[in-house]
Amino acid sequence: MSATLEATAPAAAQALDFDAIIIGAGMSGLYQLLRLRELGLRVRVFEAGTGVGGTWYWNRYPGARFDSESYSYGYSFSKELLEEWSWSEHFAPQPETQRYLNFVADKFDLRRDIQFKARVASAYWQEEGRHWAVALEDGSRHTARFLITAIGVLSAPTLPRFEGIDTFQGQSFHTARWPHEAVEFRGKRVAVIGTGATGVQTIQEVAKTAGHLTVFQRTPNWCAPLHNRPISEAEQQEIKAGYPEIFRRCQETFSCFMHTPDPRATFEVSKEEREAFYETLYASPGFGIWVGNFRDMLTDRAANKEISDFVAGKIRQRVKDPKVAEMLIPKNHGFGTRRVPLETRYYEVYNQPNVTLVDSKATPIERITPTGIKTSEAEYAFDIIIYATGFDAITGAFDRIDIRGRDGTPLKERWAHGPETFMGMMVEGFPNMLMLMGPHTALGNIPRSIEYNVDWVTRLLRHLQEKGLTLAEARPEAVRAWTDHVKLVGAGLLSSEVDSWMTGINSNVEGKQTRIIARYSGSAPEYRAWCDAVADKGYPDLRLA
Repeated sequence: MSATLEATAPAAAQALDFDAIIIGAGMSGLYQLLRLRELGLRVRVFEAGTGVGGTWYWNRYPGARFDSESYSYGYSFSKELLEEWSWSEHFAPQPETQRYLNFVADKFDLRRDIQFKARVASAYWQEEGRHWAVALEDGSRHTARFLITAIGVLSAPTLPRFEGIDTFQGQSFHTARWPHEAVEFRGKRVAVIGTGATGVQTIQEVAKTAGHLTVFQRTPNWCAPLHNRPISEAEQQEIKAGYPEIFRRCQETFSCFMHTPDPRATFEVSKEEREAFYETLYASPGFGIWVGNFRDMLTDRAANKEISDFVAGKIRQRVKDPKVAEMLIPKNHGFGTRRVPLETRYYEVYNQPNVTLVDSKATPIERITPTGIKTSEAEYAFDIIIYATGFDAITGAFDRIDIRGRDGTPLKERWAHGPETFMGMMVEGFPNMLMLMGPHTALGNIPRSIEYNVDWVTRLLRHLQEKGLTLAEARPEAVRAWTDHVKLVGAGLLSSEVDSWMTGINSNVEGKQTRIIARYSGSAPEYRAWCDAVADKGYPDLRLA
């Protein structure tokens, strides 16, 4: 018997409903379902919504779209799928992405194994029988050998803790729970609370038709131009012919985007060269100015100040009122140390006579009233209130399910002082639970990370299947080693010093005011090398039985 394969008492004979249960029918859940089918496993996907798509099902607010290039975002696993689907824009809007994921679900006949309107309430590990017992909110119960979470990084929306939210008599929505029917803004008095990535996209669209739009901003964010445009027929052919190179490029870059850090340090070049480089990045589409900048932009304070000053100058050029421009320039963090929203004429919105910007840090919102919003300074009347107040990120979706491992230990309790994982995919004391895009995994261009993680999980389950094994559990020493590594690669990053969803901070959620390391900050190639080594060596970091 090898050191990694341990004999244990045989599991109690019990007919399980499924071999694997997957929670969520977004991009990761759909692909994992397809891969597990190839293993011949009996799989059920439980999805809370009425359709597939995950992020792109729930986030249907005005202006929602990719900020990764469309052709780098879609699935890469099927040459036929790549040839059949054509993206209409370089950065596709939400309705198109939802159509794409429905197209994928239909092409591979995935819906027959998905149960919609099925929100998972709890999942308890059963030591006797070695399986997971899963209960839905409707009271139904199901069992499976393996539990796979495909619940997303940004999928647990949060409302601010204002008094009176339920008393408002007009229309109100969180951007991530937008109604399926159209919302009319023409002639309406509209409030948007929040200026993160979602808020920026929403504000740009609402300002086009609203009678008057009032934006309540607590913390300004550094934004950069998206530079989106339609894809011409000639470009379409180039893209399809170039898919192998596109995905090869994504495999090689630091965070799986088309862009990767410039090998030069900021002060290795002259001031004139720096300015020219910044101008080129600012005029280029996508995340290049964030993830394709000088290599020391996110670690050296002086380097970060250079790019921050450059972008601040652009904001001052684009916003006519100097006082409003200064309100829109962040003072508590440098450029790129929080997620950078990409925008299309966002700053010009504040030049419009129908738009007002309110500093809700200087004049805090005290409560929501039946007719609008009351701040410490004034009362505002609104017909519509939009909460662009973000998510309880990374761990939030796990917290909303009662997940209990060995000895009935709640996952939320295990992670009370910050997540501890093995490669972001497994948790000590939670056997046979595999996380797709859990904490401490490589983020960046999410679908590229999704495909890798799904393939790694599939390889593990194939290994168990071939060896006749029924249990896989991360060893404590492996969890400690990985968690220490995650902390190590996050050290020295300016972003690790900043309050944001990437460091686990959310003032709208009780207990989420302490900064933690919630994501893997190393490169995607390094992450994959670590994970590949574990599999190649026969999973010595796991207890297999």
